[in-house]
Amino acid sequence: MSERRVRIGIDTGGTFTDVVAVDEVSGEIVTTKTPSTPADPAEGFLTGIDKVLGLMGLDGSAVSAVSHGTTVATNKLLEGKVENLGFITTEGYRHLLEIARQSVPDGYGNSYFWVKPPRIVPADRVRTVRGRLAVDGSEVRPFDEAEAVAAARFFKDAGITTIGVCFLHSYANPVHEVAMREVLRREHPDAVVSISSEVLREYREYERSITTLVDAAVKPNIRRYVENIGRRLADYATAAEGPRDVPFYVMKSNGGVLSAAEVVHQPITTVLSGPAAGALGAAVVARAAGVDRVLTCDGGGTSTDVTVVVDGRPALTTEGSVGAYPSKIPMIDVVTVGAGGGSIAWVTPEGTLKVGPQSAGADPGPVCYARGGTEPTITDAHLVLGRIPPHLLGGEVPLDAEAARGVIDRLSERLGLAPEDCATGILEISAWNQANALRQISIKRGLDVRDFTLVTFGGSGSLLACRLIDVLGLHGVLVPPDPGNLSAYGLLTVDVRNDYVRTTVARQSQLDHARLDAVLGELQDEADAALAREGFDPSARRFERTADLRYFGQAFEVRVPVPDGAVDAELATTVADAFHAEHRALYGYDLRDDPRQEVEWVNLRVTGVGPIRTPELPMAVGGRGSGAARTGTRRAHFGDGWCEATVYDRSRLGSGDVVEGPAVIEEFGSTVPVHPGFRAEVDRHANLRITREVTA
Repeated sequence: MSERRVRIGIDTGGTFTDVVAVDEVSGEIVTTKTPSTPADPAEGFLTGIDKVLGLMGLDGSAVSAVSHGTTVATNKLLEGKVENLGFITTEGYRHLLEIARQSVPDGYGNSYFWVKPPRIVPADRVRTVRGRLAVDGSEVRPFDEAEAVAAARFFKDAGITTIGVCFLHSYANPVHEVAMREVLRREHPDAVVSISSEVLREYREYERSITTLVDAAVKPNIRRYVENIGRRLADYATAAEGPRDVPFYVMKSNGGVLSAAEVVHQPITTVLSGPAAGALGAAVVARAAGVDRVLTCDGGGTSTDVTVVVDGRPALTTEGSVGAYPSKIPMIDVVTVGAGGGSIAWVTPEGTLKVGPQSAGADPGPVCYARGGTEPTITDAHLVLGRIPPHLLGGEVPLDAEAARGVIDRLSERLGLAPEDCATGILEISAWNQANALRQISIKRGLDVRDFTLVTFGGSGSLLACRLIDVLGLHGVLVPPDPGNLSAYGLLTVDVRNDYVRTTVARQSQLDHARLDAVLGELQDEADAALAREGFDPSARRFERTADLRYFGQAFEVRVPVPDGAVDAELATTVADAFHAEHRALYGYDLRDDPRQEVEWVNLRVTGVGPIRTPELPMAVGGRGSGAARTGTRRAHFGDGWCEATVYDRSRLGSGDVVEGPAVIEEFGSTVPVHPGFRAEVDRHANLRITREVTA
């Protein structure tokens, strides 16, 4: 058995699987990548472990824990592969999913043309059961077990094995849903069941129903995937004294991790887990660099994800969605745009150049991968313009420059442009797509994008950094070392987090302080029990309390912190004051001084946090001048004609070194083009700080 102990973070993306290993004693960090295997993500996962252990000269007995960001749930929803799903709800609400919400995408001007998409469950697979609870959880009409049995037998006879249950007002009292689950266990034991009172104890029946159904839909896939990984990880853990379990954590959308044993019961919490890991990693890097307001840009092979981080904390939302499905679970607020390295450039029937959202993905990939791709992509454009090297991953993935030029030439002929102008146009459209996403994520929170520094990472995230500075008027861009592996590193920096919510609607003047205190206590007890199951000592457990408030008559809420201590009039006033201030920050006004506009409390929330030790960021070695990292020159095009760009090996740059454009900085998993008129300086943590040069 190895005496060294390493923790491993693995982020599975659309094109590559990123791996980071940290030696728990020496603090050594080793990174690598391996191609993803979409047909069986577990293969890429295990190959990544083999590869990083090989680089460290270790075997599987050295692995002390593994944290994983998975796209299994996300991909199932994005691809619309939701089938064989049934729904049970309250009598009289059979068409709840059909009615949905009155909002129309792209505004009400689209009402004449928009066609409602198919429901997640067709109406013929919905069954209702008699029984009714009031808004306070009291029973108005008893649960009808005979109808429940009939519903269970219907689904069993139809071969429907995945079922979501959502009864009216079950957030206030789960008794009817629990009874329905017991009937299903007895009458249809093969069914996988999710009940809304365990998935989301929050009002608004449509969103609660959809969230519950999504949880049920992804539960079989997540369970199979996690159990498969767990079994195969056990093979790595076999030591001289016999087999042992390796702690295996899965990233959640809320910016925490959860043990594999627990996540199979909360599968919906894993959607968007990949973008969450990147945002957490960027927050750690930015905090160490002394930057407290950052936007993050995670560029992968298929898409780019952007988030906002203030004071080291990524912004959260409960108004998110995955594909066509709204989700009310807490998740890091991410805007995704189809502007990854594999995004395809195409021409509309009107002759307009477009980029994305279609992607060549990992298979066949861009034309320059020489794996059968035929459509021009963003990566092909970068290669034609000399902004990336003729190979990726240090030579592991050679690129076919001639094939890329050929496909760009054909596209440029259709558009009547010179090839380099066509390639530049592809990248310009991609830059503006990313810029619009960054504006969206910041402006909707009442933030000015010009007050932020951008942190770019992912394999393609830094390729357009200089253009984004100009387009958005940013302070600058921060590029961490090994940016292609930051999401995997982020997996090793996050704590165990569990969220609990309860709807408790009351106006400020009518608050029952004792009842609010009791509900917060119950939520904290639930969070405490979950952390105990995860093995955290009572002294290490932390709890964060928040509340969703609004002005009476508003339809949506604003979340604010609730201080520790018993709920009394003074604490309630403090929370209301925080709401007024946050409302002004978001929307530019508040109604603090208008006695007609009363504050209303809606939801109480408690998050249980189990801290996990974060690896220390390494310090950069002292620089010897950028000339020591120079490897040559390459003909490149940055939008204003061809020039000779100096090429640098980033691993040979040290603290204080400065690179002036035109230049290309290369490393194993990423490339950073530095345009003419820009400079990149290495800070003490080996980050590249890119800014526009100040002219006298």
